[in-house]
Amino acid sequence: MAKKEADSKVVKSKAAGKSEKTKRGGVKKYLRDLRSELKKVVWPSRKQVINNTGVVLTVMAIMALFLFGIDTGLGAAIRALLNLGA
Repeated sequence: MAKKEADSKVVKSKAAGKSEKTKRGGVKKYLRDLRSELKKVVWPSRKQVINNTGVVLTVMAIMALFLFGIDTGLGAAIRALLNLGA
């Protein structure tokens, strides 16, 4: 029993040591790693961004018109059904 308690204390002390190591320089290391990862990113050209933005806006407008049509049609159908009973 005493051996298990001693082992658990050793494990806890090792875990505490690891957390102290990760805290030291954590922000600096994070920013350094972030900068190096951002250098690896292949950024799109201005032309690609403009083209993709146009595609997104076009699809959004088409979907808005589609949903407007569905909403208007279903609204009219429900009004017609409700007027049948009156």
